[in-house]
Amino acid sequence: MLWAISGGAGFLGLHLARRLLAEGHEVRTLDVAQLGDAELERSVDERRGDVRDPRAARGLVDGAERLVHAAAALPIQASPGSIRSVNVGGTATLLAAAQDEGVGRTVFVSSTAVYGVPKVHPISEEAPLVGVGHYGSSKIEAEEVCRDFGRRGLDVVRIRPKTFVGPERLGVFGILFDWIRQSRRIYVLGDGSNRYQLLAVQDLVEAIVRAADAEGVAGEAINVGAGQFGTVRSDLQALIDHAGSRSRLTPVPVRPAELALRALELLRLSPLAEWHYRTAHRDSFVDVSKAERLLDFTPRRSNEQALIETYDWYLANSESLAAAGVTHRVPWNQQALGLLKRLS
Repeated sequence: MLWAISGGAGFLGLHLARRLLAEGHEVRTLDVAQLGDAELERSVDERRGDVRDPRAARGLVDGAERLVHAAAALPIQASPGSIRSVNVGGTATLLAAAQDEGVGRTVFVSSTAVYGVPKVHPISEEAPLVGVGHYGSSKIEAEEVCRDFGRRGLDVVRIRPKTFVGPERLGVFGILFDWIRQSRRIYVLGDGSNRYQLLAVQDLVEAIVRAADAEGVAGEAINVGAGQFGTVRSDLQALIDHAGSRSRLTPVPVRPAELALRALELLRLSPLAEWHYRTAHRDSFVDVSKAERLLDFTPRRSNEQALIETYDWYLANSESLAAAGVTHRVPWNQQALGLLKRLS
């Protein structure tokens, strides 16, 4: 079976492509960036292009039986207009191509950022959609695009993953790992007693593969998150202990920290977006019973396991990591946070 993956050079795209190839499928990818993996480049039909380009979109899905739309512009990457252009306009262009080319099913990778900062947990798929920042809002609009194409007959399933981690994931986690490796203080908004669910990328890949073939899920939105997770403090302390680090968790008052981080974001002096600091001190976990029921899916890795596996990969590869950039696969420039690190 031929699978098409938008955002194929991204963190999720690489893991998904490897899984599909191992199962004997053909894989075609589309991304503005190079795959950057020699083994994958020998096995994948790699296309370079933008999902907003109708010609590139048609080339990706031509003859494909399954499409996974994982391409997205992140808050750190672009202006609000560019985020919406890629995440909303790109989704419309790609789904139009999928419908024209007769793709059997599309799996759209959305985000739990569509829920904003809800007060009721666990968060069900029926919770109100109130995005935090331009990224969350763009994902809400992109989901509406999916529903619109669903009404026109396109088979689309929307997956809403929690923040996912695993080998090759850096981004904001690269900053955390760098500080732990150097035994710096780890600042926690609030007292760290909030429960914050993550997700192992391997579990997300499993959910996507199941969603691509499950019966009776067309038009559905499905949460995916770790089944086992503790508080922010307990999960981070477990990682620090595993690393043998002398880092200490240090609580900071929420409101002053939010104001400072907001100012730094507006001045483009911080890699952290509104979504990071608006949610870091609050409970954030979703109800995964729908995935269990419709996809027969149970996540295998806990927050602690996922963080430790990611940190171990980081430690083993820290000397060969690419220069700082703006994707999840490379370290982010710490900017003003670098000064705080030196003072920690």
